[in-house]
Formats: sequence, structure tokens, C-alpha cells
Amino acid sequence: MSANFTATPERLTQALFGSHPFAEAVVAERNGEMAGGALFFHNYSTFLIKPGICMEDLFVQPNYRRQGVGRELLTYLAQQALSRQCGRLEWLVQQWNSDAVAFYQHLGAVILVDWRICCLDQEAIAALAASR
Repeated sequence: MSANFTATPERLTQALFGSHPFAEAVVAERNGEMAGGALFFHNYSTFLIKPGICMEDLFVQPNYRRQGVGRELLTYLAQQALSRQCGRLEWLVQQWNSDAVAFYQHLGAVILVDWRICCLDQEAIAALAASR
């Protein structure tokens, strides 16, 4: 799968703040600057018959890591999940990122080993859509 990055500030602004926002974002500030942020959206579980929150991105600026910023962002998302009556708060983490895996497990996350991510990029979506 190719890594096509087509994001621009204008496209991101439209996607998040346009007439039909696709996701939400939360920002952590320290000393008047952005220390980190999280991008998230709703999904739905037919197993639970409840909505969920899926965190797409969590980023903490390197000079603010290990200062509680990531924990604060995830705590905020957990509070949102509770107030929105969600059944799950989910996200992805790359296996090689052992610091992130340990951090998430420390917060109570369970790494699901029986599930695999399935993904179609734009080219594969177009090919499947055109097939019969």
C-alpha cells in the first residue's frame, strides 16, 4: 500500500470545520503553545449495539513527552466516551512502537492480538468498486 499524503491546512480545515465534519480534535496547550493533540471520530459496534470513539491520531510534541500530556488527552477522550454513552474507545498502535504500547497498556488498554487491520487504499477501492 502506498503512503499518499495529500493533506493541506485548507483541506484539513474543511474536513474538520466544514458543513459536514468527519472528525473532531482536541488540543493540549502548555506555555501558550500546542503540546499535543488527538483526532477522533465515532464508529459503531453491532456487538455492543453502541457507538464508540476511534482515535485516529495522538501526538505529543517531543519536548512535552513524559509530562502527562498524552494521559490528559486520553483521559479527555475517555470522558467523552462516557458522556456520549460509547461502548469502546479504540485506536491503533504500530507494533514496533514499544514506548507507545507500554504507555497504552499502563493506562489499561488491551492489545488485541486476534484482530488484524484490513485496509484498501484509493487504488484498491476504485478497483473493487469497478468489479462485479
